[in-house]
Amino acid sequence: MNKEGNFIYTVEVCFSPKLYPEILTKEDFIVVLVDILRATTSICTAFENGVKTIIPVASLDEARILKAQGYLVASEQDGKKLDFADFGNSAFSFTRDKIEGKTLVYCTTNGTRALETAKDAKTIAMGAFVNITALKNWLLKENKNVVILCSGWKNKFCLEDSIFAGALTDALLATPGFITRCDSAKAALDLWSLAKHDILGYIEKAAHRHRLKRLGLDDVIPYSFISDLTSVVPVFNGKEIIKIV
Repeated sequence: MNKEGNFIYTVEVCFSPKLYPEILTKEDFIVVLVDILRATTSICTAFENGVKTIIPVASLDEARILKAQGYLVASEQDGKKLDFADFGNSAFSFTRDKIEGKTLVYCTTNGTRALETAKDAKTIAMGAFVNITALKNWLLKENKNVVILCSGWKNKFCLEDSIFAGALTDALLATPGFITRCDSAKAALDLWSLAKHDILGYIEKAAHRHRLKRLGLDDVIPYSFISDLTSVVPVFNGKEIIKIV
């Protein structure tokens, strides 16, 4: 407790799904899954545009089976939309006229695989710049420790997820309810302090930004770093992702 008698909760940052089994936080916690380019940004956008639910799958075989059963499928590999899928992984694909009221199957190179890694957590929320304030406010009401899990790139560290982890950590630590004892959180804060005054300029350093550019898929980059375009908080309930805010 702090001196006002309020409970104090911790923030931890995990820079890669490979590190998730070694997290320090053991008592009741929420995982915030982050894949800025592009899964969590796109998932938040899809819910803003009225998607009913999203079924995340970790393998392309599962995605193909569900496609054969009549589901809409969003799937990509190394950034490229797959030939059997209805959508790739761009937030701009999930327009209201295409997805409102529908269920979407989702399979991506990094985001849904990271979700599989953390699937035993009691609560997994989707985090992105586009919903950062709504997410922060929801976390404050939940009164639990927070582990920010960066999807990274094929289990490796990536800049875009890490600067978001710093931004969310900064927002939580600015309240009286959170502290951090995690070196990764402090490193993420340092990255955020370097990036926040010119995020798009900073993100030019990111490898995945240039992968998307080579594929002609970088039109969504500016959108992905704008804060508070939506007030939704999508959460994985163990079977599917639903909107709880």
